[in-house]
Amino acid sequence: MPEQLKPDHFTPHVKKIFRVKGGRHALTLTEVDVRRLQDWEAALVARQPFTLIFAGPAGDVLPEGLYVFDVEEGPSFELYVMPIHTFARDRQDYQAAFN
Repeated sequence: MPEQLKPDHFTPHVKKIFRVKGGRHALTLTEVDVRRLQDWEAALVARQPFTLIFAGPAGDVLPEGLYVFDVEEGPSFELYVMPIHTFARDRQDYQAAFN
């Protein structure tokens, strides 16, 4: 069984470009948001919940789905990403959530 992904797998890649394998979309990882667990929760969860936040160009939205991303100067990851409400008009934000 492959190793479960953790925030530490992604923090070195903040501000790097994630390109959809075989596609035209390229997203920049802007944040690794780690949810701090309450003491009572820590014993109940298999991994620390976290969310990856990406930014892409406005107007060319990558549909929600499972994609393989090649990281510039790095590994590849299979991630389920979805576009999220973005207040800025110059970009489209996305998230990949891990529970």
